[in-house]
Amino acid sequence: MTIESVAWEPVTAQALIDDLKSKPGALLPILHAIQDRFSFIPEEAVALIAQSLTLPCQVHGGISFYHHCTQQPGRHVVDLSRRSVSGTRFASTRSPCQSRSGVDYHQTTADRNITLEPVYCLGNCSCGPSIRVGDEIHADVDNPF
Repeated sequence: MTIESVAWEPVTAQALIDDLKSKPGALLPILHAIQDRFSFIPEEAVALIAQSLTLPCQVHGGISFYHHCTQQPGRHVVDLSRRSVSGTRFASTRSPCQSRSGVDYHQTTADRNITLEPVYCLGNCSCGPSIRVGDEIHADVDNPF
């Protein structure tokens, strides 16, 4: 995804939290709402969520477990599908992505241009390996960069 930065606003984040905190299992919907609104989950939001849900230790766990959530996104998030029909071609895409970008999964380049994320499926297995950059899926990619 290309990050269209929306300024961090604690009041807006708190409103999102307040709208969702009474739902069963509210942590994940709140994380998604903040991620969708600000394109990342600022550290300041972690404290607001933890205080509102009285879950001080579980917010970071939720962020690290759910790969949709990121605290330091690059301008372009490259999702690399971990599946293809052949399964073996995945490695041929992973290595060039990692070596050319200089980052591993869940990391962002020093210039904050690219964040590399593994995803289980892009719904394009028969044409894999595939990557998604922004909203565009690129199929049969052996050397993406």
